Amino acid sequence: MRSDEVKRGLRRAPHRALLKALGLDDERIGRPWIGIASSYSEVVPGHLHLRELVEQVKLGVEAAGGVGFEFNTIAICDGIAMGHAGMCASLPSREVVADSVELMVRAHGFDGLVLVAGCDKIVPGMLMAAARVDIPAVMLTAGPMLPGWFEGGVVDLISVFEGVGKVRSGQESEQWLGELEEAACPGVGSCAGMFTANTMACIAEALGMALPGGATAAAVSARRRRIAYMSGVAAVRAALQGLRPSRVMTRAAFENAAMVDLALGGSTNTALHLPAIAVEAGVEFTLEDMDALSRTTPHLCDMSPAGPMRMVHLDLAGGVGAVMKALGGRIHGDAMSVLGVEIASYMPEAVPEVRFFDQPVIHPADEPLHPEGGIAVLKGSLAPEGAVVKQTAVAPGLERFSGPARVFDREEAAVEAVAQGAVQPGEVIVVRYEGPAGGPGMREMLQLTAMISGGPLDGKVALVTDGRFSGGSRGVVVGHACPEAARGGVLGLVVDGDPIVIDIPARRIELEVDEAELARRRAGWKPPVMEETGVLLRYSRMVGPASRGAVLEGARRS
Repeated sequence: MRSDEVKRGLRRAPHRALLKALGLDDERIGRPWIGIASSYSEVVPGHLHLRELVEQVKLGVEAAGGVGFEFNTIAICDGIAMGHAGMCASLPSREVVADSVELMVRAHGFDGLVLVAGCDKIVPGMLMAAARVDIPAVMLTAGPMLPGWFEGGVVDLISVFEGVGKVRSGQESEQWLGELEEAACPGVGSCAGMFTANTMACIAEALGMALPGGATAAAVSARRRRIAYMSGVAAVRAALQGLRPSRVMTRAAFENAAMVDLALGGSTNTALHLPAIAVEAGVEFTLEDMDALSRTTPHLCDMSPAGPMRMVHLDLAGGVGAVMKALGGRIHGDAMSVLGVEIASYMPEAVPEVRFFDQPVIHPADEPLHPEGGIAVLKGSLAPEGAVVKQTAVAPGLERFSGPARVFDREEAAVEAVAQGAVQPGEVIVVRYEGPAGGPGMREMLQLTAMISGGPLDGKVALVTDGRFSGGSRGVVVGHACPEAARGGVLGLVVDGDPIVIDIPARRIELEVDEAELARRRAGWKPPVMEETGVLLRYSRMVGPASRGAVLEGARRS
């Protein structure tokens, strides 16, 4: 066991003395050591209950013959950070989470890990760390929040963001918004729809890194606590068997995870996180791979924000295992899981039809909502290295959109223009200098997209950016445009009135300006002055392009 280097032999007497100061005796010191990385926080609703889950993990570790060592890492709530400068910290926090877990493993010789986290950047950060350190590890996600109930229907956090747009446009009153605000988030857990946090939980399960049901069991449920207990047991067993993440997170596993994401219509943020985790795992998995899978993976679940289903409905229909079963032979059933069994064991014998909102929660693969998966990768003169759109969240008839550009250099300027009614129907809003380096931090723009989708511009404008979008965004919103404007991308050369063509079925995004004119503009272009200091300045200098997962460059062997 790895921990023997820390605890065995004459020279380790001082180390054992410190362990005994923790209250451990020789027998418990001699057991397998399981690090329990928790992102508990009193800031994030998705994490407030993690202490309770960690206690169950510890019981499972002890029952399986191990000893658990809890430690913590940071957690940022994207919902609270949204729409202001705080969002610049979100994506960089993914790297801090991964680094902090790696450093704790390097320092303390753990034999295995249980990674306990919820929310957008923390789950992928934990999975990146697991791949990087490659010691036996189990992912335990926090579980989804239950949806709220308002005016006879289910609501969630995105309902409130879109509600702001309805109030601004005069459709609703501030009193109505206050009542919605009280109802939308009834308790702890990751926000109730198929937003980034829950998408990443589904990916963790489909990768085989989490236990069956781990993605969809509600945060407040007794089943969530049982899964936490069994995650502790599984970590000890994996440590004793030497079952490392490199045996689980294979190319086949990444394809399984991507197909589940595409079938669910999950967040476009997975186009950042899956490639980033793959980099750490030493697996080649790119945007092009994701787009190729999207062309052959049907969209099966009408999940919020594009549809009415929430995680509670998906759980009642059998969760991730049932989605994999519905995908049939597309899934690599022989891929390994952290339980030491094939991922096929996560799938039920049959998928019963569970219905809500007058439709199945999981549509049959031969009767899908859409023949293609949730995410499409567009390329063209405006984004030669790729841009990403959640095509299943685009209303019918808007798959092809063209119009004159309306250019803004930061999100705030675009939000103000929309709020003031200065953006016209038919325009393509361009928001630039919001990429990984230029933002810095590649801010999500849920405030902007929710104002559009909740107001009179819904379905009447498109949005293109080198930033990114919340899993709760919907509409013709194209993000991750690469190269980003701050690093010389064409997005930085666009001026008001330039014609832009977005053709999702053809996977095209074009700026219809001739090369001679672009060359003239490029000669006069200067990169923006970076005013940040500290971690954001360092991140801006080191981060790679979104098309390759926005991982930090120079930190890995070539």
